[in-house]
Amino acid sequence: MWYSPTPLEKYISNLYLRNYIYHPNELHEEIIAHQLHIYLYRKPIKPISYENGRFRSITVDSRSSLKEQREQFYHELCHILRHAGWQSDVMPIAFKELQENDARHFMRYAALPVHMLKDIDFNQADIITYLSDIFKVSPKLCQERLEKIHSKTQYNNIS
Repeated sequence: MWYSPTPLEKYISNLYLRNYIYHPNELHEEIIAHQLHIYLYRKPIKPISYENGRFRSITVDSRSSLKEQREQFYHELCHILRHAGWQSDVMPIAFKELQENDARHFMRYAALPVHMLKDIDFNQADIITYLSDIFKVSPKLCQERLEKIHSKTQYNNIS
């Protein structure tokens, strides 16, 4: 299987590698937040990221499962690392949608980073469950990530 990572996938892997995160068991929201100087909160409110000067924070919904909280963290991390400004009512809808789409892509790539997938046997029967267990994210997210990889490798094999 030939797979060429996207620039966003490379960015995320490089971010992790610079912070000594090499394996799935090293993916912890608290550690990533700490290394990136971001405060992490778990409260019974909808997920949100906030930035004011040098203060940066992410709040995930404590009422959600741990896997959902991890996905919320990656989503909000994208907003802090890649998006400027506050998503308010004055922001054009198309721009909000663009940021949200970017955050969904980022979340998939941050949850299952390309450098951690190189040694995975994708032919095993329970691959979705296996990935969900080791990366501690939902099976749905793992399925989406594998579908993207599969479609890209299929395309590259044709070209």
